[in-house]
Amino acid sequence: MSDLATLQAELLAAIAAAQDLGALETVRVGALGKAGSVSALLKAMGGLTPDERRERGPAVNALRDAVQVALAERRATLEALALEAKLQAERLDLTLPPPPRHRGSLHPTLRVMDEMIAIFAELGFAVAEGPDIEDDFHNFTALNFPPKHPAREMHDTFFFAPDENGERKVLRTHTSPVQVRTMMTQAPPIRIIAPGRTYRCDSDQTHTPMFHQMEGLVIDRGIHMGHLKWTLDAFMSRFFEAEGVTTRFRPHHFPFTEPSAELDVQCDRSGGQIRIGRGTDWLEVVGCGMVHPNVLRNCGLDPEEWQGFAFGFGIDRLGMLKYGMPDLRDTFASDLRWLRHYGFSPFAALPPLTAMAG
Repeated sequence: MSDLATLQAELLAAIAAAQDLGALETVRVGALGKAGSVSALLKAMGGLTPDERRERGPAVNALRDAVQVALAERRATLEALALEAKLQAERLDLTLPPPPRHRGSLHPTLRVMDEMIAIFAELGFAVAEGPDIEDDFHNFTALNFPPKHPAREMHDTFFFAPDENGERKVLRTHTSPVQVRTMMTQAPPIRIIAPGRTYRCDSDQTHTPMFHQMEGLVIDRGIHMGHLKWTLDAFMSRFFEAEGVTTRFRPHHFPFTEPSAELDVQCDRSGGQIRIGRGTDWLEVVGCGMVHPNVLRNCGLDPEEWQGFAFGFGIDRLGMLKYGMPDLRDTFASDLRWLRHYGFSPFAALPPLTAMAG
């Protein structure tokens, strides 16, 4: 048996000398692999007589067990040493200045859209989407726009050339067609928001030809303006991270809602900045109202049974208000200096949301 004792001593010494997991694996394969020294001894047992197997078998098995135990213990030791080395190498010195910011950043519009979606999701709204290129019915007719309404004119809307049937497709002027498509394909109750790009022939400090809008729609039984007011108040409080946001309805006119209103928030305009939730000034931020009965009928719903409200925000404009961006056109100018200043880290968490309005 001296040959087994010698082999065991050699293997245990090789295991103890292994300095890393790779070296240890080499020793394991050399001993217990298909062509390993211990495996060869186990295979040779088949050629022995019964008496020889009874005598040599326990010793070979003991050798194998001793090698396996030694391998497991050395592996655990080497893994612990490797983990410790990794932790030491990745240790951060918190007294050092932060590393330079990554060049890429999240556009403020996308950041604001994520914030808005998160708030409305907690209020029970689902996200709905639709095409940017719309037909006249979904963009105008179904929404109760009269045939000669100014929005149908070329100076307000981007029209495509007429098709073979004489119909002119348009770049949608609002995300309201998403509401129409939802009402025509989904049975009430409905509670959706529709974020996306919209297009109008307009360009100044607070308007651009392409901008981002988020509209909301609720359809159910017994819906009234009080539900609309609470929803918008809850959103304003959470979006602007202020407990006491004061709002008011101001009568307005939209073809697709009746009654219609614009929602103003109380603000402070002093010092060249707009601060929401304080002061004595007012700022219009959203158009809204109860869904017009004609719109419900156009979408196949009975206004005697179903009622609803709708509202629409300018996403880019809300970003201007919250983050102090003075000119909407800069949002789409691709100026790296502007993007570095107003951009957000894609890994930054959304701001904490204050409690909903009561």
